[in-house]
Amino acid sequence: MTDSKLIIVGIGAYALARSPVKIKTYGLGSCVGIALYDRRERIGGLVHAMLPSISNARIKENPLKYTDSGIEYLAGEIVKKGSSRKRLEAKLVGGAHMFENRNMNIGERNIELARKTLERLEISIVAEDTGKNYGRTVTLDTSTGDLLIRTILRGDKII
Repeated sequence: MTDSKLIIVGIGAYALARSPVKIKTYGLGSCVGIALYDRRERIGGLVHAMLPSISNARIKENPLKYTDSGIEYLAGEIVKKGSSRKRLEAKLVGGAHMFENRNMNIGERNIELARKTLERLEISIVAEDTGKNYGRTVTLDTSTGDLLIRTILRGDKII
């Protein structure tokens, strides 16, 4: 695979592409990666969201930084490219408990908000690898919809 067929997504960002491009994000700890994919159109997107809800934010400049608004934004962009929201399927990764401060529960709140937002948008979650206490790096293959999850000391898996 050449570099031109791989898009890297940073924190609080997203990418959208058609087959045969791959989309990758690194270091999902308490952050969540939400992949949306349309099998018929072979188009997919990945958002790397940091915090649960934009409604609680003081600074709302970047909707992709937040789980709820990031999912809404990505779904809207895929629809603009010719997909139908009814055909979208979602995969969730991340939301780990990475910090000792149990009062924050950022990872758990990110997962909860992702599930609620997807349910509200009527987008089915077809697979997830969430929670626990370790980071993940993910790569979405827009040719197949497969999401490769890499972890340190825990191996790789595809959902």
